[in-house]
Amino acid sequence: MKTLFLNPPSFEDFDGGAGSRYQATREVTSFWYPTWLCYPAGLIKGSRLVDAPAEHLGIDEVLAIAKDFELIVIYTSTPSINNDISVAEKIKDFNKDTKIIFVGPHPSALPEETLKASNAIDIVAKREFDYSIMEIAQGKKLDEIDGISYKSNGDIVHNQNRKYIEDLDSLPYVVDIYKRDLNINNYIIPYLLKPYVSIYTGRGCSSKCVYCLWPQTFSGNYYRVRSVGNVIEEVKRTLELYPEVKEIFFDDDTFTANKKRARELSRGLKELNITWSTTSRANTDYETLKMMKDSGLRLLVVGYESGNQEILDNIRKGITLDEAREFTKICKKLGIMIHGAFILGLPEETPESINDSIKFACELDIDTIQVSLASPYPGTQLYDLCIEKNYLVKTDMVNERGWQTCSVQYPGISSVEIFKSVERFYKKFYYRPRFILRILKKIIFNGEERRKILREGSEFKKFIANRKKVLKGIS
Repeated sequence: MKTLFLNPPSFEDFDGGAGSRYQATREVTSFWYPTWLCYPAGLIKGSRLVDAPAEHLGIDEVLAIAKDFELIVIYTSTPSINNDISVAEKIKDFNKDTKIIFVGPHPSALPEETLKASNAIDIVAKREFDYSIMEIAQGKKLDEIDGISYKSNGDIVHNQNRKYIEDLDSLPYVVDIYKRDLNINNYIIPYLLKPYVSIYTGRGCSSKCVYCLWPQTFSGNYYRVRSVGNVIEEVKRTLELYPEVKEIFFDDDTFTANKKRARELSRGLKELNITWSTTSRANTDYETLKMMKDSGLRLLVVGYESGNQEILDNIRKGITLDEAREFTKICKKLGIMIHGAFILGLPEETPESINDSIKFACELDIDTIQVSLASPYPGTQLYDLCIEKNYLVKTDMVNERGWQTCSVQYPGISSVEIFKSVERFYKKFYYRPRFILRILKKIIFNGEERRKILREGSEFKKFIANRKKVLKGIS
């Protein structure tokens, strides 16, 4: 079957595609590669991938493309599900014979609810969908395909789950699909060099954080990895296809979860003389960090989440504040930049614990931060906890324009107060004299950085203004 993989048109600047873990309109323009869609696209001859948000394509342009395909695979998320259903229904109205499959964490967690949500949705492919989609496209009988749910004679049939892929080396290189179907200049992450290319070296995560969507619903709670040689070959392929690329980002859930393997991969990368960045837990040891830095590591994305130990214990983060302090100190000593992620509204949050997080971020004095609101996604332990204790005040995670809202409250703090704290967090961190001085030095001595900082500063001011409008709607 002629197959289209679609990251559907959505809210303006909505970064909810297959490679993003922040499914909302961004503070500053940001687009991740739709990496999960690229793997099955590489398995199916004659397929095409369309990333509508990154291409700024509207529904009419997508319909003009979709009319030529028999099978359409739509990546969806909980915040965008209603929008994505609307896209599917328009496609179905345009071509009733098209088969539409929904994939992603949301349909993985709620397959029956997803199928019942619209007559336009024919099939749901759960968890890792690479080979499920390939078998559907090849015409294999639906009742013989693991990992899918589908409609049959008015009933919904749930086939057994497909086993997680152990031999990740058997999958195609995503960079070949990037080259075939995407424009790398559309993809920009503020803390990464541009142009960048994003690659997975493994899937899943062995950590047990209660809030994290991906391992609990989609990729599994253990870290499966590609061989070092396979990753190195894809990096070489990337450099061949994109000689202009300035940075490669290894977007695993937690790249340093397997420290021995991180060191082995660093040895291989050192020979390629590239600049790269990746993800890390805030307890990676000096030896591993040193080897990563020596092989070209520039920046780490680190999930600190909170500056309050009780909150960290509540979410089963498995890291202490002192470990995070020591890790950050090592990174600074080695010259490794850090983009730190914090979350407000985690279980049992209070005004005092939020103040602890703000103070902790300022104490660490890392390079950049992002502050998100806790989102209880269906299929996660956080969602179950919020339902059990009546912490969930609404199910919508974004408003009608795609801006992230706060859907939780706790005995000591309201959802509105948590929402308001995001702006206060950003201002306390970024308006510090020490940080402003660093920015001024960059503006004065680096023209490219100056243009980037001024653009992002303008976008950030717009973000703060938009949040005030959202606040008026929820207060």
